[in-house]
Amino acid sequence: MKSNVDVHGTVAAGFDRVREEFTAAVAEEHGESGAQLAAYMHGRQVVDLWSGPQVAADTLTGLLSVTKGAATLVVALLVQDGMLDLDRTVAGYWPEFAEADKVAITLRQVLTNQSGVIGVDGGFTVAELADDQLIAQRVAGQRPFFRPGATQGYGGFVTFAILGEVVRSVMGSSIQELFEERIRAPYGLDLYLGLPAALEDRYLPILPWLATPQMQAAFEANSPGSHSIPGIAYNLNAPGFTPDDVLGLPNDAQVRAQGQASAGAVGSARGLASMYAAAISEIGGRGPLLEPDTLAAFTTLQTTGDDLVRGDRAPYLVGFEAKGLIHPHLGARAFGHSGAAGADGFADPHSGLAYGYTRRRAAFGFTAPENERLTAILLRCARG
Repeated sequence: MKSNVDVHGTVAAGFDRVREEFTAAVAEEHGESGAQLAAYMHGRQVVDLWSGPQVAADTLTGLLSVTKGAATLVVALLVQDGMLDLDRTVAGYWPEFAEADKVAITLRQVLTNQSGVIGVDGGFTVAELADDQLIAQRVAGQRPFFRPGATQGYGGFVTFAILGEVVRSVMGSSIQELFEERIRAPYGLDLYLGLPAALEDRYLPILPWLATPQMQAAFEANSPGSHSIPGIAYNLNAPGFTPDDVLGLPNDAQVRAQGQASAGAVGSARGLASMYAAAISEIGGRGPLLEPDTLAAFTTLQTTGDDLVRGDRAPYLVGFEAKGLIHPHLGARAFGHSGAAGADGFADPHSGLAYGYTRRRAAFGFTAPENERLTAILLRCARG
């Protein structure tokens, strides 16, 4: 079927089918708003595509929980340096966290969504959600919503506010500052945990999802209650806060400026793919960010059961989603993180693939099905 969607950019020899699949996916999913796709193989860029009337190669948009992958890389570097121990308690680094039966919770439990700390009673204001330290102040006195270590429940906005206080206590710097110093600036990544004011003109807001009245009614009928476990994790227990507010959070200027480390990053597909390429490959004469032992520690499967918040497609490594279980054509140690609006990024150490994808219009129901087909065709092209 011929598409009238305009796609710009380049693909390496042998990757022409990726352009075709991207064109088809954009036409079917969100042709009027656009998307970006970038990929590396063994440190070499092989795909750099974009589409949409306002979308350019260097357009920036909100990444939501894709942010967690960037924040986890910071934590991994500190573990690699011997500055953090995954099996030490959070309270051992940040004593205030011990309140309300949280004294025994470890860094590993927080990073694998097993801490029980998924939000706070009454929810957060948008001003609080912009600032990890304000989130941490609220979380410090919060009792867990399930017994730590007993099951798995996704901490949508709080995970890296908790880890942020740990990092600050050890390093005297925030996750955002360390990301800039050790990852973004050295590799020239177009991905920001705190968007500089000078780059605001490159930001395009996330657009709300489109759905037929029947689809929207079905979604609302099956949506969690605002005070349920999923509702608390997505801050729907805050007065007036809706799923549209979740998706539009990076459209708030203060959220972008402060770049909260669970969901506040802003970036491009190029920035995402190059970050994950740098994690596992030599880039620009620099060796991989992660040493083999660190990579093994952070890409060992931790949880596979149903998640109380995200359901049955949320297997976790340490801080990262287990992409090899989400996309079975990837290797067992593939790691990364998706975002509710449809962006995604990951690295697959087995194949050498690093992937970044953004879409301007939010994916209906929080998941973007085209990531599955795009990653599959990338690997098929890489294998000839």
